[in-house]
Amino acid sequence: MRPAFGVLILTLCSSLVASLPSPGYRVKESVAPPRGWTKGDEPAADHLIVLRIGLPQPNFNVLEQHLFEVSDPDHTRYGQYLSKEKVEELVAPHPSSLEAVNKWLASYGLEEADLARSPAQDWVTIKVPVKTVEKMLDTKYNVWKHTASGDVLVRTTSYSLPAELYDHIDVIQPTTMFGRLKTAKSTIVWNDDEQLSSATAKVGTITDTASGAVVDASCNRTITIKCLQQLYNAEGYTPSPEVKNSIGITGYLEQFANIQDLQSFYADQRPDALNTSFNFVSVNGGINDQNLTLSGAEAALDVQFAFGLSYPINGTFWSTAGRPPFEPDTTTPTNTNEPYVDWLDFVLAQKEVPLSISTSYGDDEQTVPRSYALRACAGFAQLGVRGVSVIFSSGDFGVGDGNADPATQECFTNDGRNATRFIPVFPATVTSVGGTQSVPEVAVSRFYSGGGFSDYFPRPLYQEIAVRKFLSTLPKGHYKDLYNPHGRGFPDVAAQGDRYRIFLRGVPRSIGGTSASSPTFAGIVALLNDHRLRSHRPPLGFLNPLLYTRGLSGFNDITVGKNPGCGTQGFNATAGWDPVTGLGTPNFGKLKDLL
Repeated sequence: MRPAFGVLILTLCSSLVASLPSPGYRVKESVAPPRGWTKGDEPAADHLIVLRIGLPQPNFNVLEQHLFEVSDPDHTRYGQYLSKEKVEELVAPHPSSLEAVNKWLASYGLEEADLARSPAQDWVTIKVPVKTVEKMLDTKYNVWKHTASGDVLVRTTSYSLPAELYDHIDVIQPTTMFGRLKTAKSTIVWNDDEQLSSATAKVGTITDTASGAVVDASCNRTITIKCLQQLYNAEGYTPSPEVKNSIGITGYLEQFANIQDLQSFYADQRPDALNTSFNFVSVNGGINDQNLTLSGAEAALDVQFAFGLSYPINGTFWSTAGRPPFEPDTTTPTNTNEPYVDWLDFVLAQKEVPLSISTSYGDDEQTVPRSYALRACAGFAQLGVRGVSVIFSSGDFGVGDGNADPATQECFTNDGRNATRFIPVFPATVTSVGGTQSVPEVAVSRFYSGGGFSDYFPRPLYQEIAVRKFLSTLPKGHYKDLYNPHGRGFPDVAAQGDRYRIFLRGVPRSIGGTSASSPTFAGIVALLNDHRLRSHRPPLGFLNPLLYTRGLSGFNDITVGKNPGCGTQGFNATAGWDPVTGLGTPNFGKLKDLL
């Protein structure tokens, strides 16, 4: 039911009045009260907030130009990545911005010893009571509760800055961000009804008609390392331990990667890797609890398949602290930021970074303020220009909520209009991986491969031909106003996403989600990097410009399936790129010769 026109006008006017700044201040950012969240009491005045202040990066356009040049296989600078120091030089703020921000902070009694700065000084982090933050930003914070999950955040819907400071700050958080970092939209799908007595319960072989791969028949029931090697033409390839290659997995939300489970997995599927492990790195106080009963399903899936597929390539698992819910009755400085930006801060400060990195966590794009989204993606770009491949799962709810029923769908805009619209995932500017199933491969159907078009980021030039071709196949007016036809399309690629056999808390389990597809694709990228490094060529770095040009013929095109959601049947998998399975699944044998 639509609200009465007068009520709507009253609501909008009330929001406008509430966001009017004090004299001498200008509103920096304002959002509508987010759907699904309930505004509660004010937090305790001495509640501590870890506030991140992003200063403008006036030369970021230069860094972006470098990124596309070193990532373009037809450019003379292809593979000529920048050093950490050069990247920091390019993202450093102007001295006038540093001076203005320092003066502002000093006016609240904050000295240099109270500040934490990023190496490029483009981020400043402070820890101050909420009552001080409210004065600094001319705002009021409240405790907000997410109705469905019970998650609690301390947030505001608007903040302002002194007029003379307005152009010297890009973004400040946590303020208006109501994102809820989760495992690719809670993508873990269990098969508890199945008895997994053996990884090879079915005998015989199947031929994948798209790729020509001959695969064990058991792979239609259970996905193992051997299945992936057969499907993606990597069987028999052994990486060299002598080249300086590496792969990384990000861990959040207290997902612990258990080494005993990893050894059980290796004994089952990769016996040559037995008694080997990975490098554990704590970020912002992330812990490494090896209690078997606390082993995390997401972490187990990620490390077992990424490191199992790429063995003996050096592996790293980062554990980043920070997860909801926050308890508002304590003054402990709980981290209520999106922890993947804490991870970004940490990893960008490192001299050496793993060359292929998989993340199986994300947000709905509309819950991430545009200013914050731009800065986070600027961080991913900094990794790309240093030669790192950043890979994310595309989510498991099709074009939004995975629900094709118009009567019960829950895809509504967060801008106060509550209009029905597809919900793209964030981030979509990296290499995004969708999901497939079965042999021959089709789009996954027990859940739906996340896919669609960004509302924040325009379609990049490297994607123009492939995406325009897909859009030309849609009937005129199809899904009008439900998506942005000019936006960045995702996913870019796909991989098997269901019925993976992992070991969790000492027993085999079957598990699914595009959170399986991403570490699988990252493992294939690590193998490709091995092939390049052996021949004294640079790693692949930011993949997308390469994938949409020289790499096109190295993918198995997936043409069957769809990704329902938002009361629709979603998009269809079709010949060429599509917003269900991207360009398709990788053929390692072909790609290593092409790239």
